[in-house]
Amino acid sequence: MSSAREGRPGASVPALFAHLVDDVTLLRPRASVPPMAEVAKGYLAERDGAFGQLTGQLMCPISRLRELVAELAKLSPATPVDIGLVVDTGLGALPKALSVVLSREALLTPRTVETAAPPDVDPTWLERVSEFVPEDVLAVVEPRRPFSGDTGEWLDAVRLVSAHGCSPKLRCGGSRPAEVPTIDQVADFLTAAESARAGFTASLGLPGLVRTSGAEHAEHGVLNLMVGVAMAIVRGDVRSALGSTDVTALAGELAKISDTAGSAVRGLLARCGCGPVSSLGAALTTLGLI
Repeated sequence: MSSAREGRPGASVPALFAHLVDDVTLLRPRASVPPMAEVAKGYLAERDGAFGQLTGQLMCPISRLRELVAELAKLSPATPVDIGLVVDTGLGALPKALSVVLSREALLTPRTVETAAPPDVDPTWLERVSEFVPEDVLAVVEPRRPFSGDTGEWLDAVRLVSAHGCSPKLRCGGSRPAEVPTIDQVADFLTAAESARAGFTASLGLPGLVRTSGAEHAEHGVLNLMVGVAMAIVRGDVRSALGSTDVTALAGELAKISDTAGSAVRGLLARCGCGPVSSLGAALTTLGLI
């Protein structure tokens, strides 16, 4: 599925960044998630704001879908919200959730369905997922990376997901240090996912522009990942790009990317979840990237 959407008023955003950023507020630990009314209003404000062309989907767990629908109905958005459904109550709940979304076409447009893969993911399970997901909706599957030990089976699962036509998901971080993949693991994932027809998704764990190494654990940066993807495509130095903390150098690499190369980057990196669009847009403007 293409990441392109109809343009919205606001800052002109290059194709490299268009509709890159999903709102993953509802995927955070429940205790840190604002009330649904605030989430819905916040997403619409960002989508229709100055940097709205950066905005991607609103990711919503199936268990909270009806709550979201109720709040959006009160707000009556001018155009439907692009929604990504996240399976958190089992695949059996997905048909009913899709029915709810499709019955509210003035409020919602389904774009993706995201689910975690079982440890023994195989073609039979992936075929079952495909049967649940409509043809015009993209299936996103997250092979679970082991927190320790060999990652060979994880990477094999990423290749299998890609070969089946689904979009593999890379979880970039979490509340525990073990949930943050190493630079080598991210680089290996990029190689394993390079054949994914719809690219891969990177959600959670991308709080800022560049990589940081805090007192508790390291965090990956949005610019690092984008430059890393660009390097992976041309067989460049992916690991150096992922490990850099030089925001000026990373921005310079992205500024050199042509429209054609930018399309290739976004062909592999479909979407990511990071900080507020308004903050990211302001930072990219300061760097001269939009």
